[in-house]
Amino acid sequence: MARLDSFLRVVADQQASDLHLHAGKVPTIRHNGNLIRLPFRTLSEAEARRFVMEILNPEQRAILERDRQVDFMYALPGAGRFRASAFVQNDGLGVVLRFVPGRIPTLKDLLFPPAVERLTRLGQGLVLITGPTGSGKTTTLAAMVQEINRSSKRHIITIEDPIEYVHQPVQCMVTQREVGTHTESFATGLRAALREAPQVVIVGELRDLETIQLALSAAETGLLVFGTLHTNSAAKAVDRIIDMIPEDARDEVRGLLSVVLKAVIAQQLCLRANGEGRVAALEILLQSHAVANLIRENKIHQIEAMLQSSARDSAGSQSLDGSLLRHLEQGSITLEEALRGANNAESVRRQAAALLPAR
Repeated sequence: MARLDSFLRVVADQQASDLHLHAGKVPTIRHNGNLIRLPFRTLSEAEARRFVMEILNPEQRAILERDRQVDFMYALPGAGRFRASAFVQNDGLGVVLRFVPGRIPTLKDLLFPPAVERLTRLGQGLVLITGPTGSGKTTTLAAMVQEINRSSKRHIITIEDPIEYVHQPVQCMVTQREVGTHTESFATGLRAALREAPQVVIVGELRDLETIQLALSAAETGLLVFGTLHTNSAAKAVDRIIDMIPEDARDEVRGLLSVVLKAVIAQQLCLRANGEGRVAALEILLQSHAVANLIRENKIHQIEAMLQSSARDSAGSQSLDGSLLRHLEQGSITLEEALRGANNAESVRRQAAALLPAR
């Protein structure tokens, strides 16, 4: 047994999300978004190196020595799987391991509105899941894949870096490929996927121009494509895609995006009012004539105002602040937590004042 395993069992037992183990620092876990130091000594450079090297295979060690960093998955029987990133830092080696539960949560488990479930029934188009690092994008994507797997008979291809949740076939055929292990890059894997007869393609991250262009092309030709971006709002996700495109092609891409973009889900995690876990607040932008026109006419800056003014429309679009207010009304989160995550904290405060006395 690797010496690091005892720390990882603490993460699993305490339902924490991460383990931080760095030379020159005390081992630390992240629980409900907060960092908590474990009752252990500060690790020396030699100790940290031993901890890290024990969980790497020879190929991963070679990558670490060459690139000064390596990403991988680590499985601990009886505890679960962990997404890991080992790297060289100021005091020596460090590693961060994120716990990946063995059971894939359902959309109902995540308390998502019906609009999210409806997106899994789409036949084609592009759906973006966005949010900062650690906001639960991978979990949301896994839950949506599981819903497709459960409710339809399609071929799903995922391209991930690394593979976190492992999907067993229910009604669908699920092919999972890992960047660096099964394919050279997201773009290479996506290009190959287009020749492998999928109906649904999952792209772990739309991180470069080639991948974005291939994803748009796949959606245009009749596939259902899901991808993630590191942005804080739906409008910024659209902006990010267009900004990646060469300037002379942007008008054409705006026109294409106005047609193929079916939805953007921008999420952030909020601490529950009872302190037990976190709940996702979602900004949901669904395709409509109004949204398509704003994208086509390069008026993307108006998207956020449109969402704020519409609260939640009949199709299911909603603003982040509206989602926070609903969680607040239901008692899921505190006012302080709602204000911390709000786009317009003063507006949320005013609306909360009218909501809370009525509870």
